[in-house]
Amino acid sequence: MSHYFENDKNLKSEIRELSYKYNSSSFVFYSDNGVFSKKEIDYGSRLLLETYLKEAKSNIKVLDVGCGYGFLGIVISQITSSYVDMVDVNKRAVHLTNRNIKRYKEFNGSAFISDAYENVKNKYNVIITNPPIRVGKQKLLEILNGAFEHLENDGILYFVIRKDQGALSIKKILEETKNVEIINRDKGYFIIKAKNQ
Repeated sequence: MSHYFENDKNLKSEIRELSYKYNSSSFVFYSDNGVFSKKEIDYGSRLLLETYLKEAKSNIKVLDVGCGYGFLGIVISQITSSYVDMVDVNKRAVHLTNRNIKRYKEFNGSAFISDAYENVKNKYNVIITNPPIRVGKQKLLEILNGAFEHLENDGILYFVIRKDQGALSIKKILEETKNVEIINRDKGYFIIKAKNQ
């Protein structure tokens, strides 16, 4: 079985559309085989997004790491009028994100292939991620700790992780060097915010 963070050229395409509504704003996303949460918008991603939007600032620079088909980044860009870059190691995910961007004419930002921050050159006010847990703890920490090299000095990292996937141990590791706070929790998902101390 191939994972959504791998590029499997032999995987048959099966485009579907997923809908999402935030307050009065409606969104539709193309999804496909070989990407994360292909049949429905993942609950953890929705919880992360909706928790973030409660305290989000407008007109800032945001990076969505492991963007999948662009759910987080596109909604954030539309609701907060922010510049949003989205990256994923999965070529099919980035292709879908670019197709989804075209639905929103006022979208400001870009989507490109990057293994974590490999091709990321800018600095951002916010980095947001629903990280791929199956890549293992070392890669997960590379994504979370690496965020701070691409955040402005007062920038903030937001991420979601389930309790049974090691949320509390990851929080403890980050607390060695960062100011870390659980800002929401539901159905075993923890929404965590981290910034420089």
